Amino acid sequence: MTAGNLDEILQATAPAPAAEQPAPPRAAAAPPAREDHGLRTEFEFELPRGYVDEAGTVHRHGAMRLATARDELRPQIDLRVKENPAYLSVVLLSQVITRIGSITDVHAGIVERMYATDVAFLQDFYRRVNSEGHTRAAVTCPHCEGGFEVDLSGGRLGES
Repeated sequence: MTAGNLDEILQATAPAPAAEQPAPPRAAAAPPAREDHGLRTEFEFELPRGYVDEAGTVHRHGAMRLATARDELRPQIDLRVKENPAYLSVVLLSQVITRIGSITDVHAGIVERMYATDVAFLQDFYRRVNSEGHTRAAVTCPHCEGGFEVDLSGGRLGES
């Protein structure tokens, strides 16, 4: 059984409605409009070094979406992860990165070919986005010891 078939199995095994209770008539109404609750589900980032593709193009800007439970469970059944548990982060990142530069088909092979500093950045970015819900980090100035926040998503000073 795969996770993709779970919905089909649940639908097929659902109990039939009782015979004495007629089903209410369905109105041909439009589906209810989705409300925007202000939940941010995709976060932009800028890689420290950048992914270099086969043509030699450097891709630094990208986006990562929030992870779902399925995203975190799926790598557990991946044979590459079973053989090497350290591969889990490669599979997980490949599922939640929506684009790197002009590349929209991000897969494990792309993450494998990234520089270690970029993978470490993305692992921290993933943790911040999915655990803390934002991309800001508290830092302390080494000279004046004043505290302030920086945005890890790669925005330049003075940009809004």
